[in-house]
Amino acid sequence: MIDSRSRPDPIVYLDQVAASPPGRAYKRQVVDLLDLRPGQRVLDLGCGPGTDLAAMAEVVAPDGSVVGVDRDPVMLAEARARTARHRLVEIRGGDVHALPLPDGSVDRARADRVLQHVEDPSRVLAEFRRVARPGGRIVLAEPDWEGLLVDSRDPAVGRELTRFIATERIRNGTVGRGLARLCAEAGLGVRAVVTVAPVYRDFATADRVFGLRRNVTRAIEAGFLDAGAERWIEDVAAGPFLATTLLFLVAAEVTNGTDVLIGEGSGC
Repeated sequence: MIDSRSRPDPIVYLDQVAASPPGRAYKRQVVDLLDLRPGQRVLDLGCGPGTDLAAMAEVVAPDGSVVGVDRDPVMLAEARARTARHRLVEIRGGDVHALPLPDGSVDRARADRVLQHVEDPSRVLAEFRRVARPGGRIVLAEPDWEGLLVDSRDPAVGRELTRFIATERIRNGTVGRGLARLCAEAGLGVRAVVTVAPVYRDFATADRVFGLRRNVTRAIEAGFLDAGAERWIEDVAAGPFLATTLLFLVAAEVTNGTDVLIGEGSGC
């Protein structure tokens, strides 16, 4: 009998994703796309437990600064504890739809797997444009949950599980593919679009990242899958195992409205 709906501790979950080989790889790409330089003021939208704040502060030192914004009191407390010794890092409570920052005050911003959960991604991008200085850049990293693929002898079950996650569990399950369009609609110049498709060969790691077992349970209870999916997930777990998902990384800048360029890239 598979485990049901118990969710992992959110801080532990975010740390595990960040520490996994796929997590480390795409986060390096995000930093590269940010093009951080000494003296810049960097904003981390939805900073969570502050996993990446200190590393960004090291790049913009000695005269730059990093501001992490989150609305979750538990995340804010953890982020403050982790960055207490970093004089260049500031943690602020606030909503990414209404940032607690003045106009034209940041050079760079990052939103890492945040827009999939927010009420209105367009409002968040409008807020970035408000607080950004001329030439300010934002890098967005978002999965497209319809791109979740799990190999099995019965791919139809995997397709239904993916549909359930993309439509029922994630507020904006396909926001990844829409990032470039949303940035352009917000008046930002799109500078790069990179797709990343990490491959997972270990079921335990993929289960931690995607919640495969608990989402199978939820999908059965919601009527997306029948009870036979319990045997399906156990067969998948027994291996050989392979899963992948599609992640979009988009870099966009505040421009004068006449030089919107789209670059395409890929990563693995």
